[in-house]
Amino acid sequence: MSPHPVETPEDANPGGDAPQTLDALRSAIMRQYDDASRRMKQVASFVLDKPEDVAFETLAVVAERADVQPSTLVRFAKTLGYAGASQMQKVIRDELLSSHISLAYGERARAFGASEGVGDEGLSTILDEFAEADILALTHLRQSVSAEQIRTSVEAIIAADNVYLAGFRRAFPVAAYLAYALQRAGKRVVFLDGAGGLWEQQARGIRAEDLLIAISFRPYAEETVRCHALALERGAQVLSITDSNVSPLVKPGHQSLLLRESEVRAFRSLTAPLCLAQSLVVAYAFAITPEG
Repeated sequence: MSPHPVETPEDANPGGDAPQTLDALRSAIMRQYDDASRRMKQVASFVLDKPEDVAFETLAVVAERADVQPSTLVRFAKTLGYAGASQMQKVIRDELLSSHISLAYGERARAFGASEGVGDEGLSTILDEFAEADILALTHLRQSVSAEQIRTSVEAIIAADNVYLAGFRRAFPVAAYLAYALQRAGKRVVFLDGAGGLWEQQARGIRAEDLLIAISFRPYAEETVRCHALALERGAQVLSITDSNVSPLVKPGHQSLLLRESEVRAFRSLTAPLCLAQSLVVAYAFAITPEG
C-alpha cells in the first residue's frame, strides 16, 4: 500500500477550508455524514466518539481500532479539506491538550491498563480500574453536558402532558430509575418496560403533547430506536440520552444529551448515565417546587 495515496476528485472538500477547531470539525463531519459511504461513516463515527484515540495514536493504530485501512483515514481527512490525516489529528490533539489534557491522558492510561491480563495480583486492581474509569466518565459528562442543556431538558419535561420512557437492554436500569423518580416527583410517567413483548403497544399511546425520553448506547437497542421513530411520527418531542452525534436517536429539532460510558476489560458502566438521570430528576424537582 502506498504511504501517500493519490488524491482523486471526490477527495476534495467542496466546502472550502479545512476545520481548525474541534467544534468546526464535528460540524463538518455531521454535514457530510448522511451522504457518506459506509466506510466513511465508520471513520466519522470513530472520530466523533474517540477523539483521544485519533489525537494521540499513530495512523496505523487509529486505522486498526476503527477497523479500516490507513488510506481510508487519509481519504476521509481530505474530504474535510485537510492535506492528510496528520493535519486532522493535529487539530484534535491541540484542542484536547489545551482544554482536556487530564481526560485525554487518563483515557490512554486506562486503555493500556485494561489491555493487561488478570493474574492473582491483578484481581486486587479491578476495583481501582473500574473506579478510575468511572471518574473519567463523570469528568467527561461534566464537559459534554452543559447547565443550559439540563435547563432546556427540564423545561421539556415540565411542558409535557406525559413523559414516556424507553430504555431497553443495558439502558433499562436508567429508564427504570427515571420512571420511578419522576413519578415520585409528581410527573405523569409511562414506562415502556416491554413486559410480554408489548413495548410497541405501550408506545402507541404517545401524543404530540407528550415527551419521549429515549436512552440507548451502541449497539443501539432496536426497541428504543423504533419507539423513537414512533414518537416522531406522532409529533411528540424527544429527549435522547445517547453516546454519539451519529446515534439513530439524534435528530434535528430535538434535544440530545451525549455522554461517554466508561469501559474496562470490555465491560461498560452505567455510572455516567445514572448520574445524568439523577441530575435531571433533582433539577426537575427544584424547578416545580415553589420558592418559600
